[in-house]
Amino acid sequence: MTLRLYDSATRSVRALDPLQPGKVGIYLCGATVQGAPHVGHMRAAIAFDVLVRWLRRSGDEVTLIRNVTDIDDKILAKSADADRPWWAWAYRFEQEFTDAYDALGVGRPTYEPRATGHVTEMVELMERLVERGHAYVGNAGNVYFDVRSLPEYGSLTRQSLENMSVGDDEADVEPDKRDPRDFALWKATKPGEPETASWPTPFGRGRPGWHLECSTMAKRYLGETFDIHGGGIDLRFPHHENEQAQSHAAGYGFARHWMHNAWVTVGGEKMSKSLGNSLIVANVLEHTSAPVLRYALGTVHYRSTVEFSDVTVAEAAGSWERFSNFVARAVETVGEVPAEEVAEQGPAELPAAFVEALDDDLNISAGLAVIHEQLRAGNTALAEHDDVAARAAQLQVRAMLDVLGLDPLAEPWRAGSRLAGADGAPHAALDTLVSAVLSERVEARKNKEWARADALRDQLADAGIVVEDSAGGARWQLKGKN
Repeated sequence: MTLRLYDSATRSVRALDPLQPGKVGIYLCGATVQGAPHVGHMRAAIAFDVLVRWLRRSGDEVTLIRNVTDIDDKILAKSADADRPWWAWAYRFEQEFTDAYDALGVGRPTYEPRATGHVTEMVELMERLVERGHAYVGNAGNVYFDVRSLPEYGSLTRQSLENMSVGDDEADVEPDKRDPRDFALWKATKPGEPETASWPTPFGRGRPGWHLECSTMAKRYLGETFDIHGGGIDLRFPHHENEQAQSHAAGYGFARHWMHNAWVTVGGEKMSKSLGNSLIVANVLEHTSAPVLRYALGTVHYRSTVEFSDVTVAEAAGSWERFSNFVARAVETVGEVPAEEVAEQGPAELPAAFVEALDDDLNISAGLAVIHEQLRAGNTALAEHDDVAARAAQLQVRAMLDVLGLDPLAEPWRAGSRLAGADGAPHAALDTLVSAVLSERVEARKNKEWARADALRDQLADAGIVVEDSAGGARWQLKGKN
């Protein structure tokens, strides 16, 4: 079965047909680095990370471009309020986004270009649009796209120009616009803004509009036409509509397939700073383990809303514990399947139902059902001491979880696994000490010294060590590391 994905432009699920067979180019709208990342920001990153993982496991070569918007009105305003250079403000939060991506196991993009690094190319695109009659110069430094010059404008979101609202970024209509729906390609420097936040152009000094940068960087790294453009559903209008318009007006094919992920809600409201309900990733990770947070955000279908709550996190924690504990028991019993072997499990080796689910618009819910089936089979094999079946189940479970970025023994989760660091000195030393206490507890239980056995277990619990009794003996792990 060929990978089929929902195309937001045609509003239909259709086969992905790459321009070059075996190669897929993806442009993903990244962060505007005005402040710290919250869990809503991570939704798109994780959703498209799963897509990239599945494409690569299916044998495709993927080029992923995820941009950084490091110059815009909010960055300038917030940096001024903090009395910091705008570029230092942007760089600080760019690093925080990188830390959040890394913490949640999101793979690095092929390239992560900054808007400020592509001003020359933006000016060239703007000049091309003016020459072709699709853009005009307003007051010195202002250049606007003429939406009425492009008959197809509004086709991405299926809106007619007459019924189209003005985007939030154009709410204060500039007097030099021909039409209030025209959008800025270039913005003249405003009084009080730093000189370093502007660049010279043939039309006057200023800085790029939001939409111009993405068309420019997509063309720079993926060509005039590429396979997939992605981002949050809230970007469809005006951002993506305007990107497509200016690229088509310049004579470029631009994106052949549009993908949009749904957002994260809290109490039924969209996750955003403006609502005052944002959950900063760094703060959430103080009380929720990173794989559990990824599980909560990444195992809901990318086109479905994630309602982020204590219940959501608790359910994710329970599922993650079941998967990671099974893998730990399997490794302790039959040994660890090498990472290289896990990586070799492609569509031909994975369960057919899992492959069918992922090829069906990344149907993660159906895919998880298959993983749970393999988990149950693995637990049965361990109980029946069937080492061959237990090893096979470990391989299948880990390979499928890896597609979701959740193999317990892959980085960065391995560092939190009770099996991780088994070759490291700190883990070895701790294992020696805990094993000594557990041996003493076993002896106390043999002698029916129940109070002493309970006291030893409580002593470990006070130290943050959870003991799990089973038919195969007692196992331990650090509390909160599942």
